[in-house]
Amino acid sequence: MSIPRIAIDGVTKYYGQTLVLDEVSLDVAPHEVVCLIGASGSGKSTLLRCINRLVDFDHGEIRLDGISVEDAQFGHTGLQKRIGIVFQSYNLFPHMSVLDNITLAPRKVHKIAREAAEARARELLGLFGMAEHALSYPEQLSGGQQQRVAIMRSLATRPEVLLLDEVTAALDPELIGEVLRIIRQLKDEGMTMVIVTHEMGFARDVADSVCFLEGGRILERGDPKTMFAAPQNERTEKFLQRIIEAGRL
Repeated sequence: MSIPRIAIDGVTKYYGQTLVLDEVSLDVAPHEVVCLIGASGSGKSTLLRCINRLVDFDHGEIRLDGISVEDAQFGHTGLQKRIGIVFQSYNLFPHMSVLDNITLAPRKVHKIAREAAEARARELLGLFGMAEHALSYPEQLSGGQQQRVAIMRSLATRPEVLLLDEVTAALDPELIGEVLRIIRQLKDEGMTMVIVTHEMGFARDVADSVCFLEGGRILERGDPKTMFAAPQNERTEKFLQRIIEAGRL
């Protein structure tokens, strides 16, 4: 069997006295897209942040291609280069152009030459249909365009894994489609992704597998079409029923 791209083994995380992740284990194969679903507070976003060590965990192990993410060979910047993350709030620098936002981390953190960083940025801008916005500033862009820039910024270092945390949550409904189209494009190109989402239809259409979290634990994992049609866990069934009643699936 091939080594998982990401292997999460018994990860436990506390915030103070509050248990947020309870011995979570999950393997993600190369090129696989895994969607994490569940109510707010179930531990989904914390799990993402543990994968690339934006937050430390208390017990367990996470491995990238068989090597612990805590191994000294990664360091902080090495891991961030190989595992990109995109948040719902964009986090773009308002005083910088789109081009500068995309090239900042490659140049300053990873010491990539400006010429090479800008060439990569312009390549991404072209792929994402935003070449004409290279010198625009965030305030001149729509929410969907800003989120596209945030995704491009994470792709600038050519990561092997992309983590996406509710990247459509801050968008108006008409802008959600353009961001989901970009994620589908990344899937078609073979990017390994772990996605936290409330867009159940998107999870059903794009994910290779879906994990339902509750109380900091993965209660069920399965093929999305099968899982949404006939969940095996009672808690999963109740969660999806609420989603259906709200008209979101």
